[in-house]
Amino acid sequence: MGPKKKKKDQERRESELAELHSLEQKFLSAQQWKTDYRAYGKWEHYLSCDGSPDPTVLQEINTFMSLWRDDQNEDIQLVMEKGEQVLNLIEKLQFLLLDTPPSEITEKETVQYQESILELQNLLHQKYNGATEHLLKTANMYEDSETGNMQAVIKDKNVTFCIWANLKKKVRLKNHVFCEAQHGFDLPKSLAMSSVAVRILHTYYDHVSPLWLQCQSVPRLEVLDSKELTQHSKDNVEEPEEEEKKAREEPSMPTEEEMCSDGRKSAVSFKENSNSIADINETEEEIEKKSEILDISSQVQHLLTQEEMNEKEEAITDENIVDLQQFVPVGGVYHIDALQLPPQVKQIKDWSMVEVLDVGLQAYSYPPEEAEDATHPPIQITLRLSDNVMYFEDPVIARWDPAGQQWRTDGISNITHERQAKSITFEMRAFYTIALLQDAHLNMPYQAWELQPTGMDEALLIVTTVFATIQIQIKGNQCMLSSVVVEEKDVLSYVTGKWLSPVDLRAVLKKAGVNIFPGAYSHKYVSVNKKAPLAEVRAYQQMALVASAFAFAWSKWNLEAGQEQVVFKESGAAAGVAKPCILQRQTRWKILVLIQYLVSEHLKADSVKDWSLYMFNGQKAQKLKITETSEAFSDELEEDSEFHSTLYHMLKDCASKEAIDKVETANFLFIDVVYQLLLATRVLTYS
Repeated sequence: MGPKKKKKDQERRESELAELHSLEQKFLSAQQWKTDYRAYGKWEHYLSCDGSPDPTVLQEINTFMSLWRDDQNEDIQLVMEKGEQVLNLIEKLQFLLLDTPPSEITEKETVQYQESILELQNLLHQKYNGATEHLLKTANMYEDSETGNMQAVIKDKNVTFCIWANLKKKVRLKNHVFCEAQHGFDLPKSLAMSSVAVRILHTYYDHVSPLWLQCQSVPRLEVLDSKELTQHSKDNVEEPEEEEKKAREEPSMPTEEEMCSDGRKSAVSFKENSNSIADINETEEEIEKKSEILDISSQVQHLLTQEEMNEKEEAITDENIVDLQQFVPVGGVYHIDALQLPPQVKQIKDWSMVEVLDVGLQAYSYPPEEAEDATHPPIQITLRLSDNVMYFEDPVIARWDPAGQQWRTDGISNITHERQAKSITFEMRAFYTIALLQDAHLNMPYQAWELQPTGMDEALLIVTTVFATIQIQIKGNQCMLSSVVVEEKDVLSYVTGKWLSPVDLRAVLKKAGVNIFPGAYSHKYVSVNKKAPLAEVRAYQQMALVASAFAFAWSKWNLEAGQEQVVFKESGAAAGVAKPCILQRQTRWKILVLIQYLVSEHLKADSVKDWSLYMFNGQKAQKLKITETSEAFSDELEEDSEFHSTLYHMLKDCASKEAIDKVETANFLFIDVVYQLLLATRVLTYS
């Protein structure tokens, strides 16, 4: 190739990267919008003067906690009402920790928010203990007419509070079922003859597990700088004519040396809060060497080194300790306690008299401490599983070990899971705080995925797993869980049809037991289709940029393409797609019916959709000659097509003017949400 031709190709590459860089400004616009929105939220809170504290202001949150701590009103209903406010404050702090870019939050603020979360959690549990003591002091007011013992069930959307007091001390009354909650127990005879109370406090949240588990973030990424790439690529561009000839005559994968020549440069864009999208395997010396090339900040350098140390972390040797990287509590926490009955109120003529003991709520020790070596009968517990949670397999029952700060499975036996009745029965040798855990990776790897536009700045993301099909509607700066289908049945209707931020959607799905969001350690437990960060991250970013006009989907050839390349199906947007959720002012069920209809129509159309295959390594995009039904993988270039520097320009070659107009006018908030969801689900690696 002559100098003129080479210069022309270089100019085209620079032009493509410059055009891509212009589109990428939308990510910066989204980042700025979110920054402004957070600032506006603080100002709006200040103007509201509603008496609620700003949880980010230390003085305000400390004053709030101090005032409630000093409040002597221990009525259980009031504690529940105040508890909801506390949970909202905790959620706000968790959201800030998850959503705020590292550049906008200091280490001091991070520590402050974490400490405030822990203090609020502790205070809330203390208040429930105080309310329990208050109830037990007046146990005879809740006396059951049939048994003569106290029993009460009080619940709201966050908590189910069950309390039973053994006022009659009769052996035949050693078991009890709380009818309203369908939780129950069967006590040993010795307890049935004692002054004991049993509390089952089911919190639908988890304030027991370590805070890192409650605040897991997804990888963060700074907007890629195409201008930087343009400058760096000047000496590394293979002549297109020669490249196309090689692709057709000798189909082969690029070598590692070719990919690394300028592939490493872009890793500077790849910063996170706490999780790395890459599977780090380099030594500290290699990381230090790379950091000089990449100009990685000291904070990111530390994160990479820390991840490498985590990789070398020794495995848990005690089989009774739950590995929280693999198993996570689902459905909240059950605080199951045996408590000493406080002195009861006695009515003497017109006087109500009670002995006052300033000792607080006292646990009833079982088995007795003085007889640890003796054999004592276990306590049998039956728990009704929440309708708002999916247990795809029998849950693992674990008890909290306060000394070791870990969940353990020993001390629990004879487990029976009744799937139809949605209950689980087990025996435990003492009273414990219990959680039901589920493998965090049951729905990984995915069987398929698809991202398709459904209107201007609207799209549908469908993730199909071995157990469920999850459909997420995207519109503007929000997303909505439109359906979760398990065994051809819609489930989790209580969370569908609600517009949320991507961060909140992640939390809702994980809380419901449907986890399609890989964590920092997920690659240790899932057979992943490992891809180079450069290819994976840029693919998500550029897919998001064109998501308003082009559909993308899973391809089986992605498994065959090697680590440095990603392969996916693409189809131009269908014309005349009806917009979802046009009945927003109608009843909720109508909205969901409409969404289901649209999804159904999309799935029907999929069978006749004209899919093309594309391969992308972050710097070079090409259309493949093979189809999804070809017998073998080949990276041979499609006839009458050519290589491009970006996925956008590759698609632009055969796109309509209408499609390109949609891409250019797409709202930056819509693009950002699509990108966040792709990055959170990591469909190119975990499918």
